[in-house]
Amino acid sequence: MALKHEPIAQHHSVQHALRVLETVARRGVGVTGTELSNETGLPADRLTPLLRMLRRDGYVEQTSDGAYVTGETLTSLGSAQGREDALTTSLQRTLDRLRETVGAAVYLSRYVDGEIRITQFAQGPTTPAVNEWVDFRSAAHASAIGKSLLGQLDLNGRRDHLSRHKMARLTSRTITNERVLLSKLDAQPATVPVLDLQEYAVGTVCAAVPITAGSSVGCLALSLPLEHAHRLHHAADTLNRGAAPVLLSLTI
Repeated sequence: MALKHEPIAQHHSVQHALRVLETVARRGVGVTGTELSNETGLPADRLTPLLRMLRRDGYVEQTSDGAYVTGETLTSLGSAQGREDALTTSLQRTLDRLRETVGAAVYLSRYVDGEIRITQFAQGPTTPAVNEWVDFRSAAHASAIGKSLLGQLDLNGRRDHLSRHKMARLTSRTITNERVLLSKLDAQPATVPVLDLQEYAVGTVCAAVPITAGSSVGCLALSLPLEHAHRLHHAADTLNRGAAPVLLSLTI
């Protein structure tokens, strides 16, 4: 399976964050913001929000004298014994925060061994998860999650998936023609969220943005009831901007 798209949007933030973390870890005893700016080449207006994100997620800590040192999250992720639990915890914390920010249920999905898997999600009393009335593994052609994941594969990968999963009509809006779907996937800009406007389920709209770490294909998605459809584009853009912490956790 080959990937179709090169790294996008949030990858730039992740690359800068990794540069900062490498510098903090190398110095060990602590490094000031000015020293970090000098050593990483990042200007203060770019470094400040990065450090805010890294502190919030526990990757770095700030000492009483203002220096930055390695945080608990980074230490746990670097430990073979505690990595899996630390990764799950870190991702769930980020998903919960994104749910509150976008005001919608949020999902992390991966494409593993030729199938769609929702690995984690965040929901709440006012932001319920979508009713999975048809297994997502069989609904890639209709869901924002599925279309985002398929969109990151090359043509052979897409055709292979569709050959194993019939494009059933789930609603009146569902695309069931393979040629039409492949054409839409090919025309989808890599930096624009993929939308599902009642294609998977009547009364629900969704959006998904790609999260690709190395050769691993994934995406972040959100769902909203139809009465909140007017918020979909703004929520999707917010989700896209907030994707960097998720990608960072998956990259380290």
